[in-house]
Amino acid sequence: MKNGANSITEGVIWKQLLGFFFPILIGTFFQQLYNTVDTVIVGQYVGKEALAAVGTTGTLINLLVGFFVGLASGATVIISQFYGGGDGKNVSKAVHTSMALALAGGVLLTVVGILTSRPALVLMGVPADILDGALTYINVYYAGVIACLIYNVGTGILRAIGDSKMPLYVLIVCCLVNIVLDLLFVVAFHWDVFGVALATVLSQVVSAVLVMLRLLLTRDSYRVVLKEIRFHRDIFKNVLRIGLPAGAQSVLYSVSNLLIQASINSFGTDAIASWAAIGKIDGFIWMVMGAFGISITTFAGQNFGAGKYDRVKRGTRVCLLMALSSTIALSAVVFFFGGRLLRFFTADEAVISIGQDFFHVLAPSYFTYVFIEILSGAIRGAGEALQPMLITCFGVCGLRILWIAVAVPLYPTMQMVAMNYPVTWVVTAVVFLVYYLRMNWLKRSIARQEGS
Repeated sequence: MKNGANSITEGVIWKQLLGFFFPILIGTFFQQLYNTVDTVIVGQYVGKEALAAVGTTGTLINLLVGFFVGLASGATVIISQFYGGGDGKNVSKAVHTSMALALAGGVLLTVVGILTSRPALVLMGVPADILDGALTYINVYYAGVIACLIYNVGTGILRAIGDSKMPLYVLIVCCLVNIVLDLLFVVAFHWDVFGVALATVLSQVVSAVLVMLRLLLTRDSYRVVLKEIRFHRDIFKNVLRIGLPAGAQSVLYSVSNLLIQASINSFGTDAIASWAAIGKIDGFIWMVMGAFGISITTFAGQNFGAGKYDRVKRGTRVCLLMALSSTIALSAVVFFFGGRLLRFFTADEAVISIGQDFFHVLAPSYFTYVFIEILSGAIRGAGEALQPMLITCFGVCGLRILWIAVAVPLYPTMQMVAMNYPVTWVVTAVVFLVYYLRMNWLKRSIARQEGS
């Protein structure tokens, strides 16, 4: 298994990383595309109120869903280490533990999400003219959230063993299904926000079924056997050790983003609609950084499990350079052509003007987040999860909350809201760089591995 087709512990590092990166990138592109299609169809065929209603729910959904996806990422790291080390028995136990987590988390999220959706939206200050639409979207989404978790955990398993192609194929199918259903439900049936939400959920159901079929039909050690899905205590403890910090970090990210969303909500429907469109455009930059982050996490995990520690360090340097080059190029596109891109979502000049101003603040600073994404991914791949979480939470989330609470009330403008991003990214990137170069994280991970 260690020397199989999915192994990334041998060969030229940049080729291994790009071979893993491109399927993830293309897959994430399709994921971003079908989310963007939702926004385009709502903005063009329903109106800016519906666009704002859908856009204002994203951070709230990510608050709950992101915690469980972050928690399940602990299983992805564990699986990649066992797979890289050739330990098929523990690969199987980790796979079934992660699927149990997806099922239990899905049921809990549905109940908690639906019960808390209205008070949460009211607490965020969602304007009355879009509250009903936002509530409709979020409740339909929560009703089918178990499919979302099964898909995310399933693709995490596949990527952990080095298979980044199957998630790509699934996302292409999912994207096409979502586009067809969007056109059918919104343009043909005029179901407006409900139609967009239903299309999203049904496309996620399709993707969950396809991923599960892949896991059920394989003969390798990561095969899922339905009757064996349960929590294995020893594995689950390690999953929690790595996944809980990632889940907590996701929650704190979402809390800080909720504060940003609430701050933007105070500027009115035009600002909310603009923010929704901004998120879809800069999402393409985040997908590049995220794809590199997933690549280096799996690369580091498998090579760490195989005892190739120097290869982990060399792979991190190569991945950092590739991610920086890509992000800087995309940032230039957003800086110079952001206004034209915003016109895909709306023809409203006020909405476009707000978005352009925001991009002029964000675009020059995106590259700083590359250091956070890549260095934290490498450190987590080696099994060190708590320290990256603490650095990110205090550096990004903590400073972001402080900025929104102190700076924005003093200078209540959208530009001041936007400035929280470059300020927090630069500070956190510097701390990560210092922490990574000291290499104490790698020494602790090696000692933990040798002692287990």
